[in-house]
Amino acid sequence: MTTPALAMPLPEDIAKTMSETGVEKAHRPLGAMAGLGILAGAYIGFGSLMAALLGAGTADLPYGPAQLAIGTGFALGLILVLLAGAELFTGNTLMTLPLAQRRLSPRRLLRAWSVVWLANLVGALALVLLAIAAGLHTAGDGAVAASAIELAATKTAKSPTAILASGVLANILVCLAVWMAAGAKSAVDKVAVIVPPIAAFVALGLEHSIANMSLLPLGLLAASASGIAPPADLSWASAGVNLVWSTLGNILGGACVGLGYWAIHLRQ
Repeated sequence: MTTPALAMPLPEDIAKTMSETGVEKAHRPLGAMAGLGILAGAYIGFGSLMAALLGAGTADLPYGPAQLAIGTGFALGLILVLLAGAELFTGNTLMTLPLAQRRLSPRRLLRAWSVVWLANLVGALALVLLAIAAGLHTAGDGAVAASAIELAATKTAKSPTAILASGVLANILVCLAVWMAAGAKSAVDKVAVIVPPIAAFVALGLEHSIANMSLLPLGLLAASASGIAPPADLSWASAGVNLVWSTLGNILGGACVGLGYWAIHLRQ
């Protein structure tokens, strides 16, 4: 006699779970929130390292399959965040759901977002500095450095409008991955639902602010450490501009998902 498979939760049940999770996250002690945010920044940074590595090995592939390979490697970052446990700013934009229910105050929401965003930045920068110190950019006779520089340069070459719109699209996919993972019944199921939307947003070249906290410094520091002049569009100033607009876009994208499901399932 076989054991019946566990049924997936209903969409409205996932919405309720995400509301409870958002409230719990927003009320975490400051130290725990910051510590988990640092971990998330580093975990996403590992995904960035995988993206740079795979980008160095796909030069002979057609554009589409090459981008898909890079995106699949990057998915490691969110897998680590959701399965090991960490606080990711872009996923936390789903706190707009309990905000709409008035279970969360705007002040509490902004506190949680600010602490986690800054902690993600610290974790991402620490990871990149360790990677450069370890000489990972020199792999493949410098091919990884060239890949990291190219990845970063494609992001800073975009206009603010393009970055904003791209940030909206990116975080819709990221938040859908988080949403589906919340309804998954096992670690294998979680990985299965995380990879496709994450691979898609990276393959499409969309802008994820926390990913960019590692991808942009990785490209800049790899260029400096390798003695390579970065493209004219790639600088610390342009990296900062990218983070501002991608963060705003990510907030809007997360709000689309959170408020959309609130309006459908939880609005009184």
